[in-house]
Amino acid sequence: MKIIITGSLGNISKPLTKELIEKGHLVTVISSNQNRQADIELLGATAAIGSLEDVEFLTNTFAEADAVYCMVPPTYYYDHSIDPLTFYQVVGNNYATAIKASGVKRAVQLSSFGGDLDKGTGIILGSHLVEEILKKLPDVSLTRIRPTSFYYNLLGFIKMIKSVGFIASNYGADDKVLMVSPKDIASAAADELVKTTSEEVRYVASDEVTCNEAASILGQAIGKPDLKWILVSDEEMQKGLESNGFPVKLAEQIVELYGSLHSGLLAKDFYASNSKITGKVKLKDFAIDFAAAYNQ
Repeated sequence: MKIIITGSLGNISKPLTKELIEKGHLVTVISSNQNRQADIELLGATAAIGSLEDVEFLTNTFAEADAVYCMVPPTYYYDHSIDPLTFYQVVGNNYATAIKASGVKRAVQLSSFGGDLDKGTGIILGSHLVEEILKKLPDVSLTRIRPTSFYYNLLGFIKMIKSVGFIASNYGADDKVLMVSPKDIASAAADELVKTTSEEVRYVASDEVTCNEAASILGQAIGKPDLKWILVSDEEMQKGLESNGFPVKLAEQIVELYGSLHSGLLAKDFYASNSKITGKVKLKDFAIDFAAAYNQ
């Protein structure tokens, strides 16, 4: 099959590309970074260098493809001039236009748990908006992959642990959180992309732990067995994010997202749909990578 992968060589797209190539598929990887071309080709894929905001580029790249993997890169975390929800809608509409114009019949969208909700999820609302855009495509078999909370989001707490000796956020303590490895997401996406039809929604989760349990596992890995994860108020979280350079609006969206983890709102449909934890990479496995990053 001829398969198009977006997301360059990111945490999901790289292992996804490798798995598809190993299975004999022809893979084209879209990247906005010209410097990624050699690395993409080294994997055995074709590099398509261009912008997700360029509809003509996307349409030409999607031409004659059997399937496309559509994700929205979190560019807004690095470029605070970008409004996250606007960016989700722009890229989502571009995907829809390119899929329709190129005649692609199979698409797999990287969404998120909480993708079923139209409010109360902060930045994750963008995943819902893209779901709604792509669902309207006629004659396209669409699977929405909804991963749970990414393990690598925990890397964002390293600076805090080093400076104050604990983790603090407006979800934590005994809150139970579903977590997932990018490798398990990649495996699920690879599985879906080669199907002509499939279930409309596929949740992906690797582990389920309380935040206190997560702190203990990570603490053991970095030589801080008494590491704690403290639950703070939304107001304290907002203040902390702003003091670390986040614009007010983006900070508010992150606080709302974390609040939906604390309340259980984000995971409600996962449990209601009787979804299972099927991922192979457990938090204890990720703790090795966490420790490596912590000790750099």
